[in-house]
Amino acid sequence: MNSKILFVDDEPNVLDAYQRSLRKRFSIDTALSGDLALTLLSQKGPYAVIVADMQMPGMNGVEFLTQARQRSPDSVRLMLTGNADQKTAVEAVNKGHVYQFLNKPCPPEMLILALDNSIRQYQLITAERELLEKTLNGSINMMTGILASAEPLSFGRGERLRDYMRAFTRSLNMTQTWELELAAMLSQIGFVTVPQRVVEKMRRDAELTQAERDVLARMPEIGANLLANIPRLETVARIVLYQNKNYNGSGFPADSIVGDEIPIGSRILKVLSEMMELESTGLTKAKALEQMQTRTGRYDPQVLDSTFACFDVYLTAPTAVKVAIKAILLKELTIGHILSSNVETKDGVLIVCAGTKVSQMALEKLRNFDQIQGIKEPIHVQAQEC
Repeated sequence: MNSKILFVDDEPNVLDAYQRSLRKRFSIDTALSGDLALTLLSQKGPYAVIVADMQMPGMNGVEFLTQARQRSPDSVRLMLTGNADQKTAVEAVNKGHVYQFLNKPCPPEMLILALDNSIRQYQLITAERELLEKTLNGSINMMTGILASAEPLSFGRGERLRDYMRAFTRSLNMTQTWELELAAMLSQIGFVTVPQRVVEKMRRDAELTQAERDVLARMPEIGANLLANIPRLETVARIVLYQNKNYNGSGFPADSIVGDEIPIGSRILKVLSEMMELESTGLTKAKALEQMQTRTGRYDPQVLDSTFACFDVYLTAPTAVKVAIKAILLKELTIGHILSSNVETKDGVLIVCAGTKVSQMALEKLRNFDQIQGIKEPIHVQAQEC
């Protein structure tokens, strides 16, 4: 468990004193200025605890701790200073998010107690975040696995939308895009609740009853409700909820949200989703986007224009990279293989779509189907590089 401490003070004798009195108990690094400390954070961080003096030339303690928080948000920050005025304390807490404020000179026993408490606080913070991240990742993997098993075509559509979203955000140099990619991936999760016969009628473009149309219209709401109770997925749930909302405010959900009030992720997802639908009819991206430009009020114009630029729709299509395909038996299939063709039962029932990366759940599903109904072999996968 990380228990490293960084002391920052412009007085060398003070730093030497910290090293002499604390090095047997703690792992300590020191820096004579805020700039040097930020370099140490980049090179040797993260630190469990950062202790800074207030009065330093160039960059004072509050300015340094504010930048340190941006670079190492989990580190617990302490301030030691001989300037104990109220304004300094308020700035330290409000700007540097300081955990504890100590006056100089600080008795060794008080400093050791503060450092012990700070390390425990750091351990609590990191343990909670690790638990949350593992829970979140596990929940996401479970939901995508369920969608892949229950509705392989919807899962395949979600994967393609995720790839489109990734290409779109990269073309605009957007950062922190995991929520957008995840919303695209899970945009179809509501379909796991729809009777299969209704999904099949929809895909055949057969006539639907009013009740069936109502169920399909509520797919974004159902998906959003499934996601909303998972910690940190509130934004993803909102993107999924508004994925079919038109820019002029019409469409689902029928509320007062309109234009730029619609989540940007939803506006992007709507353009990418409907472009993909038109492509599935045989249109090129250029023709699909040209047709979409005639649908007044349906899309965010800036997103639509950015989509033209992102996919370079009027450039000559590059030669597709050839991917080596390998034919294998089910017993040779392993987690991580990428399917290059659909996998079906011997009587033609689709089990897993082409393009799927084989997970534990997908592998177990294939084995169970093979035992009961039999599957068509060989299975075609992308050849793995050595």
